[in-house]
Amino acid sequence: MQQDAAKEQATQTSRTKVAKRRPWMGYLAIVPFFVVVVLFELAPLAQLAIDSVIGRDSGALGLENYLRVFTTPLYTQSIWNSVWISLVSAVAGIVVAFLAARFCYDASPRVRDAFTMVLNMMSNFSGVPLAFAFMILMGNAGVLTLIGERFGIPFLANFNLYGADGLVMMYIYFQIPLATLLLIPAFAGIRKEWREAATILKASTFDYWFRIVIPNLMPSILGTLSVLFSNALAAYATAYALVMNNYALLALQITSRFRGDVQTDAATGGALAMVLIALMVACTLINNYFTRRAAKGREIV
Repeated sequence: MQQDAAKEQATQTSRTKVAKRRPWMGYLAIVPFFVVVVLFELAPLAQLAIDSVIGRDSGALGLENYLRVFTTPLYTQSIWNSVWISLVSAVAGIVVAFLAARFCYDASPRVRDAFTMVLNMMSNFSGVPLAFAFMILMGNAGVLTLIGERFGIPFLANFNLYGADGLVMMYIYFQIPLATLLLIPAFAGIRKEWREAATILKASTFDYWFRIVIPNLMPSILGTLSVLFSNALAAYATAYALVMNNYALLALQITSRFRGDVQTDAATGGALAMVLIALMVACTLINNYFTRRAAKGREIV
């Protein structure tokens, strides 16, 4: 036994010496990661920042492009539309996802596995295929539209898919599976002892959920809400496939500045892109603030 322990200790010592002799091996392994980050994230971001402060007309450094963005009705309307559609879809998605995650929490393991598989498939169904599916269902000659006209259902017959209503509905659709997948692990932290203690103290179901469960889940809920808002704010493929450039959205305006039919406008596009980044950073900072407050409140409780 002592000989085996001595041999094992000698082996570990030799491995430690080899690892200390070759520290560059670990650094070499992460070089491809840093290359990808620099080429596809940092370099484009730096280029956007430079383009945004170089005036399109004057060619001088300044805030000319940002002034154009915040004084042109098309761009200001695009920012407003993107913010409110993202916020509405995120809130609606988190509410439905909370109920779905609660169902998954109470379900049997077999049902939970099947439900998670369906959520994974739904979360990957987005972009152009999702827009095409909604066109078939609720377009001008869609199946549900014709059913609404046939049976006199105003909501289906008069639904405008190619506008704000259609965008909100599609955004909510692809927000729900993502939010549910993010909330399911949070429900695993709910302890059965909480329910038993609440029952002993004669707490109602309302008190149990709104005074015990939801406050403990609040950091996860706020984090998921931030992810949903950012996801909707930067969504492009689904919106472009449905409305193209016929509706003012920030992501669509950014793309149109860089791939115009006649000429590109990198200066305005860069300013719009930096506004989008600023909105996402602001959303993240606000979420972190409220998440920390919710976590402190949970610790106090």
